[in-house]
Amino acid sequence: MNRKTIVLVALPTVALAAAALYFSLAPGFEKATAAPPAPSPVPVVAGAVKSHDVPIYLRGVGTVIAYNTDVVRSQIQGQLTEITFTEGQTVKAGDLLAQIDPRPYQAQLDQMIANRTRDQAQLANAIANLGRYTELLSKGYATPQLSDTQKAQVAQLHSAIKADEAMIEQAEVQLGYTKLTSPIPGVTGVRQIDVGNIIHPTDPNGLVVVTQVEPISLIFTLPESDLPQIQTQMAKGPLTVLAYSQDDKTKLDEGKLLLVNNQIVQTTGSVQLKATFPNTAHLLWPGQLVNARLLIDTRKDGLTIAAPAVQQGQTGSYVYVIAPDGKAEVRPVTVAQISEGQALIDTGLKSNETVVIDGQYRLQQGSPVQVLHGKAAQEADLQSAVEKAIP
Repeated sequence: MNRKTIVLVALPTVALAAAALYFSLAPGFEKATAAPPAPSPVPVVAGAVKSHDVPIYLRGVGTVIAYNTDVVRSQIQGQLTEITFTEGQTVKAGDLLAQIDPRPYQAQLDQMIANRTRDQAQLANAIANLGRYTELLSKGYATPQLSDTQKAQVAQLHSAIKADEAMIEQAEVQLGYTKLTSPIPGVTGVRQIDVGNIIHPTDPNGLVVVTQVEPISLIFTLPESDLPQIQTQMAKGPLTVLAYSQDDKTKLDEGKLLLVNNQIVQTTGSVQLKATFPNTAHLLWPGQLVNARLLIDTRKDGLTIAAPAVQQGQTGSYVYVIAPDGKAEVRPVTVAQISEGQALIDTGLKSNETVVIDGQYRLQQGSPVQVLHGKAAQEADLQSAVEKAIP
């Protein structure tokens, strides 16, 4: 190859290299090709950190028990002639529930009264005779023996009358037993015997069971580790107990802690507590399983956020805080309790800071966010709920 051919081949190569060098050194060329596109903001629902007094609860599960339960039994035997209550009726102490045939017991009472009347007549005659014998004895016409005998007869009749009065009292009691009344206020259960049957004191089921539901009691359990805190707060005054439905959505009643059981259940490591409730609305019922909340303290100026804002990671709980520049910041937090959709924060947040409540699954440290409001926020909540429900 001659020199002329080599020069012709090298000229295009040199030209291409010079052009590439020119464009690479030209102002703005490197910036235009290297700058990545800016990430679009992530739409989220946000809420503020609030500061207010927050109640601190200890939570347990308990069973409602009747304040008093009484099986109405007959004290005597007789035919049941009348039922005066309906099943499930609310009764007061002393209300008539049933009537036993009173005629045999009325006859016994009449007989005892007649015996007393007879003995009273005999006593009056004996007292009169004693007066006459005493007068005759003073004049020497009667012996001391006759006077002493008459005194003994008077004393005997006095005792007989006292015995008659005791028998009358017993007969009146027996006659009173023909009326079966409620010994306590409460609600009647299922009737165990019908009109016309003979009722006995030994009947195992009695007439009916009356259960007192106003007030009513609740027995619930808490871990034994909570016992020192409970005892400390009890020393300051009565503690409030709230009863909630099993789904923890409906407040059933508010009462007071009555006692802490005198021993710990070794098998479960728990302690039993008993509370009493007024139960005027009858929302608590014997045998009902409820959630109990023992109000142990109130946190002054506690910091709360919506519970969905709290996320769980490998190192513990955290939230996404929206910084002033509009970017998401991962913030570790310590949660004291979660109650009624609100999380009480011990450490990690400050009052009035803004945290992400929904849409965290698309965030990472430093992600720009777009806070949704109004209808857009509601739609985002709904979409998030649907996405979480899809496995």
